[in-house]
Amino acid sequence: MADRPMPFSAPMVRALIEGRKTQTRRIIKKPAALDALNAFGPQFLIKPGNADLTGYSPGDRLYVREEVRFCSQMDEIKPSKLSRHEPRVYTADSMLYEPACMMIEAGKRRPPMFMPRWASRLTLLVTEARVERLQDCSEADARAEGVIAIGAEESPDPDERSFVWAFSQLWDDINGPGAWDANPWVVAVSFTVHQCNIDQMPGGAA
Repeated sequence: MADRPMPFSAPMVRALIEGRKTQTRRIIKKPAALDALNAFGPQFLIKPGNADLTGYSPGDRLYVREEVRFCSQMDEIKPSKLSRHEPRVYTADSMLYEPACMMIEAGKRRPPMFMPRWASRLTLLVTEARVERLQDCSEADARAEGVIAIGAEESPDPDERSFVWAFSQLWDDINGPGAWDANPWVVAVSFTVHQCNIDQMPGGAA
């Protein structure tokens, strides 16, 4: 079991809070080993939860990193140097958190990658991690990614009413044009969402 950060965009943070997102897919950066195993047949692919290649295992705890704003008077101070008692605004839903003092004026936007562990308000408990090609994503999987499909009354094209289509558009928005068509190896991580800081969760890194 391990603790690690995971960044999310504002729309996906809202999906986590609303209970629509219970899966995420991340590109495997070193797919050569997977290509080699796959050449021998599907039975040689790695088993679900094999942390050596997926990087994730059931029981791992992921603290969500998201965009946040601290007081403007702290704009020149790195987030890692700030006190956990600093007031802050989570930009995904404009939630204001004032643990010890009031927010005077919200400062600059801090990208998710710079969020300290103590500032995270969402924790994901991994229940499954499996390796697959991106386009193996099913309708149920795409829906669990938190996307919203277009209603039948809004589009005559059946493809545009599917969750997979909506997820493919989101994937290209995040990773660039043609990213979906590239069909990379990904790790599909399933989890339960807990609306609390990781250090308020029972258990810890082994």
